Amino acid sequence: MCGIVAYIGGKDAAPILLEGLARLEYRGYDSAGVAVAAKGGLKSVKKKGRVADLAAVVPARFKGTSGIGHTRWATHGEPSDVNSHPHLDGSGRFAVVHNGIIENADQLRAKLESEGVVFASETDTEVLAHLVAACAKETDELEDAVRAALSRVVGTYGIAVLDAEHPDRIVVARNGSPIVLGIGEKEMFAASDVAALVRYTRQVVHLDDGELATVRADGFQTFTQDARATAKQPSTVDVEEASYDTEGHAHYLIKEIHEQPGAVERTLSGRVDERFATAHLGGLNLDAREARAFRRVKILGCGSAYYSGELGAQLIEELARIPAHAEPASEFRYRNPVIEADTLYIAVSQSGETYDTLAAVQEIKRKGGRVLGVVNTVGSAIARECDGGVYLHAGPEISVASTKAFTSTAVAFALIALHFGRVHDLSPADGRRICAGLKALPGQIREILADEDRIAKLAAEYAHNAGMMFVGRVRGWPVAREGAQKLKEVSYVHAEAYPASELKHGPLALIGPELPTVAVVPDDELVEKNLTTMGEIRARHGRVLMVGHTAPDPKFAEDAILIPKNEPELDPILLGIPLQLLAYYAAVALERDVDKPRNLAKSVTVE
Repeated sequence: MCGIVAYIGGKDAAPILLEGLARLEYRGYDSAGVAVAAKGGLKSVKKKGRVADLAAVVPARFKGTSGIGHTRWATHGEPSDVNSHPHLDGSGRFAVVHNGIIENADQLRAKLESEGVVFASETDTEVLAHLVAACAKETDELEDAVRAALSRVVGTYGIAVLDAEHPDRIVVARNGSPIVLGIGEKEMFAASDVAALVRYTRQVVHLDDGELATVRADGFQTFTQDARATAKQPSTVDVEEASYDTEGHAHYLIKEIHEQPGAVERTLSGRVDERFATAHLGGLNLDAREARAFRRVKILGCGSAYYSGELGAQLIEELARIPAHAEPASEFRYRNPVIEADTLYIAVSQSGETYDTLAAVQEIKRKGGRVLGVVNTVGSAIARECDGGVYLHAGPEISVASTKAFTSTAVAFALIALHFGRVHDLSPADGRRICAGLKALPGQIREILADEDRIAKLAAEYAHNAGMMFVGRVRGWPVAREGAQKLKEVSYVHAEAYPASELKHGPLALIGPELPTVAVVPDDELVEKNLTTMGEIRARHGRVLMVGHTAPDPKFAEDAILIPKNEPELDPILLGIPLQLLAYYAAVALERDVDKPRNLAKSVTVE
């Protein structure tokens, strides 16, 4: 959530800043603004609404070769022009953009006000601008003023600071919220996400927590809060600019749904070892002896990452016979968890920057635990913090609702489960069976996507209900949870997921003609029990849409979406695909802002 872009070089900064902010729209925001260092001082324009609204009010004479921009997702103060970033100090010398939350903002504001500072906004970020100005009275160096200001701050931040008296530099800093430097030809960039940079450069540097950088047109220097220089080596971002375009699709979401066969192929590439009927995962940094020593697996994630972790826990228990459990990272870090030496912890995050998950990783490592990451974004904070892991290679995911990253994460967990299973007691025959099933997934996903038109028609029929129930048992339960999540976040239709076995213990009271049910029914040993549940719903005049492998008797389901059969352990990966299409086309039928659902953000970098 929120986005930062900064530029310094020989070109006009404003168009570059606006284009970069447009690239960051997927992160979720409610207002935007830019500031440039011009002759005579700083110029700033801010606007509630979309980046296009901001661009419409930026004057023609808005020139400057260094500048900063921001898309804001409101925390302190409602969305408004005044509360938008950048924020300036009282003299107009300093401009600051900020992602994160300053936890002691109220105390700092009160102290500054007692010293005569007048605030223009309700935000915590404006406190930073006034702090930098106050600290600048004690030094001629912008870097020293920023360090001194940050030493008084408690909270999380990714910031960029522009100084009218030093227009040849921009100072950026990170603590819990990502900042990436982009290295160009006689120009430099900074942003909260590489999406804002890939049009101009593929050479990037990721700042670590507690690290700052000065960027000038001819290069950069990085240093710590106590002014010690740090050595950072640039890395190359392996992403095409076209990945951030819709490429003819109506929305990023449907584009990314259709990209899943290729995404799964990339996740599997080079990792299925058919000779030994296992998975080759060198990035785990575990030898066979270490892998066998773990007696439990704990998976941590938020939102869809948590639900994919539930799928992963089932796969690990089934294939490796190791007790496994998934838990929301946001809850884990606050309950003073017992960190066990023989437990393997796995953190899941598409962005690799999810703050709650990153904090959980840091807590585990602080207590001596072993943590692996399942992450999509190379070089991200969680990837760097973990002891090893698996990159998804799913490609950039722009839409707020996760689809291809969710599916690729489930595939990555299947590889992890296969790897640990073969280290333990999974037979070569079962290993070959899973290998064959994994290789079949991309083609089977293409088969499901070929049924898109019929699913779209069903979605249009179901979209106008006030709510929907999603049910599933065992392998189908995490799929039902993710299906309900998708529907509610993009269509705003209330959706609730429940274990099918628990329906009689309360939720059955809700069932009736006005509340349809989506039943996720894998073709496994629980088919008959699932049919019984569906029969109970139909007996109460509830409409049932079954997602499964075999056409049901009409007495059990009024509608059905049928998908190809894989191995029982891998079927949940396929069962989730039609639910993504169902959610997307329901949102389209209701004319929602599909890629940017209200109140949500792609990368949640605050608590």
